[in-house]
Order: sequence, then C-alpha cells, then structure tokens
Amino acid sequence: MKFDVIIVGGGLVGASLALALKDSGLKIALVESRPPLPLPADDSWDSRIYAISPGSMAFLQNLGVWQTLDKSRMSPVYNMAVFGDDSAARIDFSAYDIGFPELAFILENRQLQAAVWEALKRRKKHLKIFCPAQCVSITWADTHADLQLADGNVLQGSLIVGADGLNSWVREQAEITVVRRSYQQTGVVANFNAEQRHNNIAHQWFRRDGVLALLPLPGNLVSMVWSAKEEQARKLLGLPEAELCQQVAEASCHTLGEMQLVTQPAAFPLNFVHVKKLVQPRLALVGDAAHGIHPLAGQGVNLGLRDAHELASTLMARGLQPDCGDYQLLRRYERVRKEDILAMELVTDGLQKLFSNPNPTLIRLRNLGLGITNRLPLIKDRLMQHALS
Repeated sequence: MKFDVIIVGGGLVGASLALALKDSGLKIALVESRPPLPLPADDSWDSRIYAISPGSMAFLQNLGVWQTLDKSRMSPVYNMAVFGDDSAARIDFSAYDIGFPELAFILENRQLQAAVWEALKRRKKHLKIFCPAQCVSITWADTHADLQLADGNVLQGSLIVGADGLNSWVREQAEITVVRRSYQQTGVVANFNAEQRHNNIAHQWFRRDGVLALLPLPGNLVSMVWSAKEEQARKLLGLPEAELCQQVAEASCHTLGEMQLVTQPAAFPLNFVHVKKLVQPRLALVGDAAHGIHPLAGQGVNLGLRDAHELASTLMARGLQPDCGDYQLLRRYERVRKEDILAMELVTDGLQKLFSNPNPTLIRLRNLGLGITNRLPLIKDRLMQHALS
C-alpha cells in the first residue's frame, strides 16, 4: 500500500498532525499500537492532565477538536504564582497584564485524546488508520521507505514521521543519536479536592526536594504534579491517603487549605532527552520522539503540538516539490523548530539544575533572582510570551 506520509504513533501529537494535513491532498497512514482508552461511564477524573497554551488551543480549534471538548471538565488559568524555597521569594504572572484572556487551560489527557480520535474518525478522505498495529521494520530507499507491520502488511511512503514517544522505535530504526540523562526524579501526579478555592491560579513551589505544582481544575479540584527525588517519590506513593493529603498540604504551605484525595497517585520517571537531529531523508520526528524536557514548565505537550503544526505547514507549503520526503524540504521544518526546542531545553534543564543545587550561595542568588524578576515587568512579559505560543 502506497502513501505520501506514514505517521507512526497515534498519541495527541501524531493524531493532531494527521488532522492538520486533512486539506493537503496527501495520502496519509496513521499507525498506532493501541487505541485510546474509552471515556469512563462515571464522572471520575484522569490523574494525567495537560496545561494547554493559548497557541495550542488555537491550533486544536483549527483542527475542529477544541470545540467538541466538555468545557465543564477544564479550567482556565488566569494567574500563576511561583515560589522559591525561601518563603519571601516569589514571582507572579497575570494573563491580564500581558493582554491575554488566559495563561493556559488545564484539562484531562483522556478527554483530549478521545476528542482528537473522534475527529480522526470523522475524516474519511485520504486517511487510513492501522490500529492496533505493530511495526516490525523500516527499509529506507532513495525514493521511499517501506514499513513492515506484524500482520504482514507493507506500507510504502515518501515520508515516515516518528510520533511514537520518548523511547521512539522509529528514531532507533533511523539510528539518530540521542543524549539522554536521568534527572533522578519521579513525577508523582494525583488530583485533590482543596479546602479553599484556587481562583484559577496555578501555584508552583521550587523546593529543595523537588518542584511541586497545584494546577486548577473545575470547582475546588486541583491537579498535583510533584517532581520529587526518587526515594521521596517512593515514600509518597506508599503513604496512606490521609498522610499523603497532609504532606501535600504542608508542602504547599497550606495555600489551599486541607486536601482530600480524588484520584490515586501515579508516577513516571523524569529524563532529559536531546535529539541530535529532527530530520533526515524520508524521516521527520515530532513530539516526545523529538525532545524530552522536565515538566516544571508544563510545556512538553505544547512543544509537541508546535512540531505538528510546523511540519504540517511545511508540507502544505511545499509548492511544486512533489516529494514530501525530500531532505531539503524537511530541513525547513527542522530549522524552524530547533530554536524553540533548544530554548525550552535550556530553560527547563537550567531551572532544574539551579533549584536542585544545595550550594548556600546559589540558594540565596536564585531566590533573590525570583524577587528581582518579579519587579521587572518587561522580563516577565518576555518569559510569558514564549510560553503562551
């Protein structure tokens, strides 16, 4: 079977790319090993959430996805309060101050995944979905690439897109060099019902033992993302419910009062992943296959959606170039994305190193820096403008 573009990975980024190419005239194949989980019949909450930037929201809206989401299960963020490990060190961000209605939208992973896949099902023209499907091998040729599936199907495409996550099989098959480093931290996530209203404010504490964020959900619900040292994370996961609630309330300085657990905590390892190149002939990488950053800025998913948007734009603006796997064409995508990715890698990796360093001089300097930045609106605006894209 012949296609113009074969996207391996039907997560949020890969599926969004397939939708973004709907008017391109290209014949698309989307290969995914397992379909998204169905939405539960009850009103339970997903412990994995996304902080969707206004730029990503606009992209999803153009795809016809955002309009279908249940707005009662998402929460806008109007303000953000960031604290250092000194109670006096603080920086505040306001959507109003920079002329935006919101800084972000907090919503569940499964709700967004389900909405994207529903949009895919409505698209009948020039798209074929292979799911569930297991990839076996890729054979690279000058004019095309052949993707062998476990069921015996061979998909031939001008371009293979790796959208298959942090441990990308496609990236491995292409023998692209990766710099990987463990943060020796674990991300612990759970949802809580807070005693006090969050007022649509996202709170974050750069603690000496990690980074704790409480992100607003509807009502008094908040989503916790605690990037903790591995030993501490194991302790948190093993705590009885009441003790975990107490730990979170204390670590957040009782800003939202007492906590009541809503979803059982889950955990994932935190790694820095730098991919040496995003493209080569007949190949492009997007999403977590193209980069892996610390979640302290909540920008991983937005970075991936910007990949999808830019790759789709590049392919649709190829003009008279009939070959969408042409290396020079794909280099346009890489040149545009490299700067954004590198900037986010430097910021998130730098902050993680800075706030995990126990040096007393650095501790004083980083907390002083937060206070100074809070009094410099031009710098704050520059920081936020990038995060909102």
